Amino acid sequence: MSSIFAVRTTIGQEKNVADMLGIRAEKENLLVYSILVPSDIRGYIFVEAENKTEVNKVIRNVNHVKGVVEGIVALEDIERFFEPKPTIVKVDVGDIVELISGPFKGEKARIIRVDPKKEELTVELLEATVPIPVTVKADSVKIVRKGGE
Repeated sequence: MSSIFAVRTTIGQEKNVADMLGIRAEKENLLVYSILVPSDIRGYIFVEAENKTEVNKVIRNVNHVKGVVEGIVALEDIERFFEPKPTIVKVDVGDIVELISGPFKGEKARIIRVDPKKEELTVELLEATVPIPVTVKADSVKIVRKGGE
């Protein structure tokens, strides 16, 4: 029977650590069954393995690993990370948003089109002299003001 263990990592290196652990587990035939890198939690990954000894074997001498958190993580505690949360449902045409990534980071814009299938928004930059439509990912904006406010 397998258990789930939390592994502390350097913040920002979670994906790299998971890749290295996966390669090592496969190469050395360790009893590691899965590795979860939740985007909501920084500095931690979750490793499903036969026991803590297997986790300690797989993390030994891996860069950016700080250690294993004591205890076993219950599946109920991490189930929420398995379902992707739709970011697109929170925004509407006419909302004022701030771009939080990309070349226009920090700019305010008005949403002119929403594409839920691709999770993309088309926005018009507010401070631009000529209104240019820009298409961005829905997770690269934060709502400043809803359209009806």
